[in-house]
Amino acid sequence: MTPVYCLLPERACIEVRGADAASFLHGQLSRTVDTLAREHAPLAAWLDARGRVRALFRVVRLDDRFLLLTERDAAATIVPKLRMFVLRAAVAIEPNDDWRLAALVDASGAAGTAPPVDTPRDTLVPRGGLRWVRVGPRLWHVLGTRAAIEDFEPSIARAPAPVAALAELELGIPAIGAAVADRYVPQMLNLDRLDALSFDKGCYPGQEVVARVQHLGSVKRRMRRYACDPATPPAPGAEVATAAGEPAGEIVRAAPAGGGFEALAVVDDAAAGGELFVAGARLREQPLP
Repeated sequence: MTPVYCLLPERACIEVRGADAASFLHGQLSRTVDTLAREHAPLAAWLDARGRVRALFRVVRLDDRFLLLTERDAAATIVPKLRMFVLRAAVAIEPNDDWRLAALVDASGAAGTAPPVDTPRDTLVPRGGLRWVRVGPRLWHVLGTRAAIEDFEPSIARAPAPVAALAELELGIPAIGAAVADRYVPQMLNLDRLDALSFDKGCYPGQEVVARVQHLGSVKRRMRRYACDPATPPAPGAEVATAAGEPAGEIVRAAPAGGGFEALAVVDDAAAGGELFVAGARLREQPLP
């Protein structure tokens, strides 16, 4: 496959630094952070007290700070909300627009440019002045300064951001922007299957709800992948309905695919086996990894 490189301007970086940064984030996020290795960049959720996902971060640990990579349209509200929990801790939380994110799609065709293809998922690899995160078999996220990201290997073709969004969507990775924040417990978004939850760490907001759901062994709504052709990609939060017009779920994210789109949607288990529609267009369920 021919690799393509996508700038991701819709992603933002939040910087968390200070002597208590590790312990602060460990007490707020759904993954173990205080002992996070610098070569590991996992997904982690920040929940409200009801166990609903406020934000989903890719957590990167540097020598003197943490970077939380998330949706730009949600970052402006995340920063002041996170600051409310700092209290007396030695922690500073700021947006950092000096760091930018891009994606290399079909990276197996970029031998010599990207790190080795057998790098494990969620591994962080410093290379060529950039930091690479293995997201999936054919997808890397690339983190660096604005200049380094924009000047990346010019011999590799450029593609628009929705190409990278589709590659993430095929891996079952949700995007929690402002339109769908505070709606779902992590298991509804399959975060338990994406290694974004730790069940053996200390307390964090919403932990009791997460543990209760895990103990019961199931939720009545799960995120599923769908395709639709031809149609315009729906916005996050768009209603998914049954053939009878009854509400069955919501779109979490969507991206163009061919003449139509693919989408991740949280759908009621009871409705998942029947015909489903969004804005009158029929959805066809697709496999998830």
